[in-house]
Amino acid sequence: MTADGVAFSSILAYHAQRTPSRAALITADESLTFEELDAKANRRARLLASRGVKEGDFVTIALPNGVDFYESTFAIWKLGAIPNIVSAKLARPEMEAILDIVRPKMFIGSPPSPDIPSFDGDKSALEAFSTDHLPEIVSPHWKAMTSGGSTGRPKVIVDAMPSRWNPDEGFLCQQPNDVILNPGPLYHNAPFHCIHMGFFVGATIIEMGKFDALRSLELIEQHKVNWVTMVPTMMHRIWHLGPEVLSRFTLPSLRLMMHMAAPCAPWLKEAWIDWLGSERVWEYYGTTEGTGSTIISGTDWLEHPASVGRVRDGYEMKILDAEGQPCPPGTVGEIFFRPEGGPGSTYHYMGSEPRRIGEWEAPGDLGSIDEEGYLYLSDRRNDLIISGGANIYPAEVEAAIDAHPDVRSSAVIGLPDEYWGACVHAIVQKADHASLSEEDLTDFIASRLTRYKMPKSIEFTSEPLRDEAGKVRRAALREARIS
Repeated sequence: MTADGVAFSSILAYHAQRTPSRAALITADESLTFEELDAKANRRARLLASRGVKEGDFVTIALPNGVDFYESTFAIWKLGAIPNIVSAKLARPEMEAILDIVRPKMFIGSPPSPDIPSFDGDKSALEAFSTDHLPEIVSPHWKAMTSGGSTGRPKVIVDAMPSRWNPDEGFLCQQPNDVILNPGPLYHNAPFHCIHMGFFVGATIIEMGKFDALRSLELIEQHKVNWVTMVPTMMHRIWHLGPEVLSRFTLPSLRLMMHMAAPCAPWLKEAWIDWLGSERVWEYYGTTEGTGSTIISGTDWLEHPASVGRVRDGYEMKILDAEGQPCPPGTVGEIFFRPEGGPGSTYHYMGSEPRRIGEWEAPGDLGSIDEEGYLYLSDRRNDLIISGGANIYPAEVEAAIDAHPDVRSSAVIGLPDEYWGACVHAIVQKADHASLSEEDLTDFIASRLTRYKMPKSIEFTSEPLRDEAGKVRRAALREARIS
């Protein structure tokens, strides 16, 4: 290991040398040591290299959670390339829009077009390649995550960090040799980031494949899990198993449950603190862009209810009003962050531009801070809908709806939902004399949107939804329906 850490291309081998019998990855079907996972990644890297992948190239991964996914990420790092993560269930127009931005050298999964160079995981093709170690190399960017984008067009967030890490330095309270459960989809940044960071410190990863509330508790006890990250929707599902089921689980091995990605209802957080204890329930708020973040323990949360914590070391935070002036404590404004290295030091966009005021960058969220510097969110972006921990941008859904010939315009808003946090509601103005039904419209947009972005409800109206400038006041529409 150098002073800068260990390259991801050799970090599995690094841990294999120190703990040869330790499991790196456990799924429902198999268990792999660090050495076995490293060998699989070496073989896959050679296959990708034979098809032209080299240092600095983007490689798009569209796979479900599982061994193939992890094998692919490490294979890409072994070539000095950059993994671009997308959902395997993306509708074809969305997938094509992302690929048009990234222009990947290779696509791993089922491509939207036969013209795209791809590898579908054919095991027989892999058998021709050696599992021997490859020369160490460092990718210029360790990940390139995708987002729907507030404009309805996707954007790619290319992380500035090269593929190197200190294996003794745990991320978000992770510790070397932890056992970590992954209940979330790896195409979302939080699970991808946290779980791979677990590999980097030599943790054993328990991969669920697909979240199930009862099974998650069983896996925590069975494998003596120390650390897990969840979104509030998962917490809600677990809590609604009921006291009879929950009383069977004390989860003695679990040191920390870190929740993130969406606001958590205070009652739900209090329930988890009562169940697990305040020292084990933590919350993280941050950006995929890495421009800033906050963190809070359950103990601090009880003293500062509803807060998402204070800004972490390495970042600065302030709240600005509509004129760009600092807000006094307790006054709601827009949240701005500045990383220690300055603007542009943590990422760059493909397909979008950042919103900055000087050296300060806005994730688009509203909130306030108290006298002690604790942050309180009042709204997670003006128009963004966060449903089950997933970001849904109204403009993207509206674009799919408006493509129907019988639709004049549409406005998409998020309505409160106890289970999902928010649900997608579409308000649709039909064209004159159109006889469009909710079923017809749903069928039409189903081929254009990923399932989780589909409206849960559709409302037809004859009233214009946009002004002469083509703008829609989503906040007013949402307020009218809530009230």
